[in-house]
Amino acid sequence: MSSSKRYDKISFVASASAEAQAALEQLTTLYGNHAAANADVVVALGGDGLMLQTLHANMRTGKPIYGMHRGTVGFLMNEYSTHDLRTRLAAARESLINPLLMRATDINGTVHLHHAINEVALFRQTYQVAKLRILIDEHERMAELMADGILVATPAGSTAYNLSAQGPILPINAALLALTPISAFRPRRWRGALLPNSAFVVIEVLEEEKRPVAAVADHDEVRDVRRVEVLSDKTIAMRMLFDPGHSLEERILREQFGH
Repeated sequence: MSSSKRYDKISFVASASAEAQAALEQLTTLYGNHAAANADVVVALGGDGLMLQTLHANMRTGKPIYGMHRGTVGFLMNEYSTHDLRTRLAAARESLINPLLMRATDINGTVHLHHAINEVALFRQTYQVAKLRILIDEHERMAELMADGILVATPAGSTAYNLSAQGPILPINAALLALTPISAFRPRRWRGALLPNSAFVVIEVLEEEKRPVAAVADHDEVRDVRRVEVLSDKTIAMRMLFDPGHSLEERILREQFGH
């Protein structure tokens, strides 16, 4: 949807790269730089890694986030320009993103809670393949998956690691999650599943002592997990701003046609 707010107070954040730091200095001179707590909008200067950090940092604030590409990968970023930034912000379109909530229980019984904007992924920790049991909404759907791992991806994260693992690209407004195996060994031809974003996903680690598994929510890792629960956290809605014609919906659509 279109953003009609005025964004007078801007908070800039930048990655450590020379390119991003130069942009930060330039934009601060032109528009000032307010503390995030007092700002109308947060503008991130860097790549997708910085955007994820910024979204995590502002996850519960309700602040709109607008990214400009001054990094390596810029799928979540708008094009960089110093010209008339406030007008661009006022004309931007807003996409709402619900993160995933991961509840991981390790072999000692300790529970770890983390949010993920892109995906929750499980990986084998040693040379031996992981053995996993998959339950959806408390019903067993796969008694045993032998693989390097498995991931649950949001639409926003479907073009990241999920795509590299041969998972499907999801339109940003799709009420879906992608469940994608990582190098599946048995069943060899299983390519994963599309789930409603209301699904409660449980992945149990079989033979957890012999075949240890780690769980990662974006950048937060838990080692030696026994059980991982994943659901879409509807209590949090992050606001991302994109230039007209450069929306996340449009970029995901282009990606599906190889552009």
